[in-house]
Amino acid sequence: MAPSPRDEDDDQTHHQITTPLLHSDPAAPSSSFSTPPWLPADGVEEEEEENSPIEQVALTVPVGDDASTPVLTFRMWVLGTASCAVLSFLNQFFWYRKEPLSITSVSAQIAVVPLGHLMASASTGAFNVKEHVLITIFANSGAGTVYAIHVITAVRVFYRQHISFFVSLLVVLTTQVLGFGWAGIFRRYLVEPAAMWWPYNLVQVSLFRALHEKEERPKGSLTRNQFFMVAFICSFAYYVFPGYLFQMLTSLSWICWIFPQSVLAQQLGSGLRGLGIGAIGLDWSTISSYLGSPLASPWFATANIAVGFLFIMYVITPIAYWLNVYKAKTFPIFSDGLFTSAGQKYNISSIIDSDFHLDVKAYEKNGPLYLSTFFAMTYGVGFASLTATISHVLLFHGREIWQLSKSAFQEKKMDVHTRLMSRYKQVPEWWFICILIVNIAVTIFACEYYIDQLQLPWWGVLLACALAIFFTLPIGIITATTNQALTFLQDFKLGHYMKIPPRTMFMAQVVGTLIAAFVYLGTAWWLMETIPNICNTELLQSDSPWTCPGDHVFYDASVIWGLISPRRIFGDLGSYSAVNWFFLAGAIAPLLVWPDAPSYRCQLYYLDISGLPFRLCCL
Repeated sequence: MAPSPRDEDDDQTHHQITTPLLHSDPAAPSSSFSTPPWLPADGVEEEEEENSPIEQVALTVPVGDDASTPVLTFRMWVLGTASCAVLSFLNQFFWYRKEPLSITSVSAQIAVVPLGHLMASASTGAFNVKEHVLITIFANSGAGTVYAIHVITAVRVFYRQHISFFVSLLVVLTTQVLGFGWAGIFRRYLVEPAAMWWPYNLVQVSLFRALHEKEERPKGSLTRNQFFMVAFICSFAYYVFPGYLFQMLTSLSWICWIFPQSVLAQQLGSGLRGLGIGAIGLDWSTISSYLGSPLASPWFATANIAVGFLFIMYVITPIAYWLNVYKAKTFPIFSDGLFTSAGQKYNISSIIDSDFHLDVKAYEKNGPLYLSTFFAMTYGVGFASLTATISHVLLFHGREIWQLSKSAFQEKKMDVHTRLMSRYKQVPEWWFICILIVNIAVTIFACEYYIDQLQLPWWGVLLACALAIFFTLPIGIITATTNQALTFLQDFKLGHYMKIPPRTMFMAQVVGTLIAAFVYLGTAWWLMETIPNICNTELLQSDSPWTCPGDHVFYDASVIWGLISPRRIFGDLGSYSAVNWFFLAGAIAPLLVWPDAPSYRCQLYYLDISGLPFRLCCL
């Protein structure tokens, strides 16, 4: 039966609410209603008639700009620094818990709206969208984790070695600021090209427009702003159930309920200690705590992550376990622990000498270190992902990289957003290069002067930088198209979409990063000083939330890659040398679908299980 005109009207209204700015012509300006208040009255200039070639961007991002909009206002500085500090504290505070709660910048993006309008009522000038974007950039600095905190936690809590607050601060600052150098160098590859569209940013752009654009209420329906408020209140109210009233919703393991005494059922069905087959999580913090919101990722990315996860977790891992590969049945099927050949927890402190180095004789006496099936498999898939990333980018993006490199110092074709941004003063590339050089110099000095606390030689710093610069571009291309974040570059792209002056953007990122570094370290230091036996699952009470799952994985990795050395694990002296074949498998995988590139593109995705990152090639 053909749909009635009323049904068609309802469908159109539904799409206007749930899919902001969706309309049939991608080349038209990204607005289905009146001109937004921050755009010039005459709309888009005639010479900028084209829009982004990416449909999702064309339907979401505005194609106009009002360069006279004030950005560096008092409101921005107050709300931006406050948002950064609060999110930094909360995210580090909850990071050590069994279920890490990640509070994203979207929370601050929403919370500052009434505060911004309140401050605007007491001063001249309305609270505008560009101020709002910069406040969110500040919040982004406090919304992620600071990687160096894992190092400090491992040294102080797990190895029980001395590291001073000042040295810890140096480690945090240098590792955080180092990212600016890479981000600046690769802007022309990962920010300016229209193909690098950073899906998560479109969520934020849609929210900015919903909060700042005025829209007439459709008859018998809701405006996007009203729909957003209804969804926000409902989601907030629902969290009371998994968070407080019915915490069982975090993981409903049906198989374990049916067979509570069965070891096999626990291995298969447990959502916390097993493979999680049939386990359902109805707590949004559980769903989004490691990978972020699945609603922000493109469908093809989410689908391929699911396929890769199911294949590794529900096919390869069980087969390897029940075939007893590498004595797999001696250890838990799902664990990030380190074990002896008898299945006992490995006593790491017994193989460390007084100089904090490996005691080879003690290690040989204790025997080789063993991993669970899952842990070994994740390392193998991680190896495959590295070579697959390089192979994939060379095959599918090599020509683009070469053309961009050749045209770096020439006039090149720009999409409408890059053209609009070219009106502003750009951040000179030498700024980033200077930051990079100075930061590397300070890092080398700190490592040499405080060698007793850091134990990283100067050549180790240079090797780490070389690896970073080698992998930033290929991994950045993957993340820019599949919604996995390289934070600085993602923020650059958000500013690119919302037409924030680049130098203002740079200033906000620098200040936000410095604030976040101090707050993250201060919070972590306070928790390590005040919570007895934090992260020590053997001494903590069974119901203690301070188990630090992410830092346990980092500690285990430091033992494998630092203390014992990969040669004794994955090399000729170790038990897992066959895992190195994953490097070859990863390099070959993209070749299998490359001939069919016009109809199917193999993508790589970032997956984080229990704090352990590994990337999966689609099958």
